[in-house]
Amino acid sequence: MVVDGPHQRIAPLDQGAPASYIPELSRVDPDRFAVAAATVDGATEGVGDLDHAFTIQSISKLLLYGLALETWGEDVVADKVGVAPTGESFNAIVLDGDRNRAPNPMVNAGAIAITDLVPGDHVDARVDVVREMYARYLGRRPEVDRDVWASERRTGNHNRAIAYLMLDRGIVEDRVEETLDLYFAQCSVLVTAQDLAVIGATIANHGLHPDTGERVVAERVTRAMLTVALTCGMYDYAGEWAFTVGIPAKSGVGGGILGILPDVGGIATFSPRLDSHGNSVRGVRVFEELSSTFDMHLFDRPRWRMPSSTIDAD
Repeated sequence: MVVDGPHQRIAPLDQGAPASYIPELSRVDPDRFAVAAATVDGATEGVGDLDHAFTIQSISKLLLYGLALETWGEDVVADKVGVAPTGESFNAIVLDGDRNRAPNPMVNAGAIAITDLVPGDHVDARVDVVREMYARYLGRRPEVDRDVWASERRTGNHNRAIAYLMLDRGIVEDRVEETLDLYFAQCSVLVTAQDLAVIGATIANHGLHPDTGERVVAERVTRAMLTVALTCGMYDYAGEWAFTVGIPAKSGVGGGILGILPDVGGIATFSPRLDSHGNSVRGVRVFEELSSTFDMHLFDRPRWRMPSSTIDAD
């Protein structure tokens, strides 16, 4: 299998620790480890703790960005959120002063501004919109880890500071607590590594689900999603990631990393031991090895080689 070798070689790494700023995340088993892959033609493979569900956390930002673009269009979204990397940590209290907007949708400020754009007259209607978005990607309505959700609510004052600053600047509407509750909920959705790989394959397939053929997100939107994933998706490690790995990706402090190979498929890793940037230590190493071995960097020639012949179809 494509992913079996890297999993075996990297499993002994024990550097890093689970996220502690969300207390519930600090309680996860740090030795959980899974690697999964899915191709645009529906083939899958995986190794490790594939059945273990974890919270999607910041990987949700990429999906909500796609939802906002599809709902409102690029001009409306661009008024609220830019696309420039910040070089700052994911929770930095920083805005684009020239345009009075959040810097990009992959940091907390941008993600909160994007969540504010989720339509609906009341919170239940907005929650349903997000649930239906997840259902299109996952093929089911997702479960929410309510303990993590509650933990984020209790300890989310830094995000509240960001949100109220954006309210003061007129970037978000005057429903901050409702929007934050929705933001915490969308980050607390439970997924597996295999789920993330299929999500990646859907985006790689220009928005068509590889199993059902259903249109999950508009093709024009996937181009924007892939672009911000490459330039901003790995927090303040994004530039180094683009240089060394060269795969559009989004990480989350729950331990997941989603990588997307356009026209090829998705690769996902899960390991909750994080580095100083908030990225999974083992996950980063897996992607480094796969990119080098299979020429997966965007600018490699020949381009990515993850042939479906090496992956068994379900």
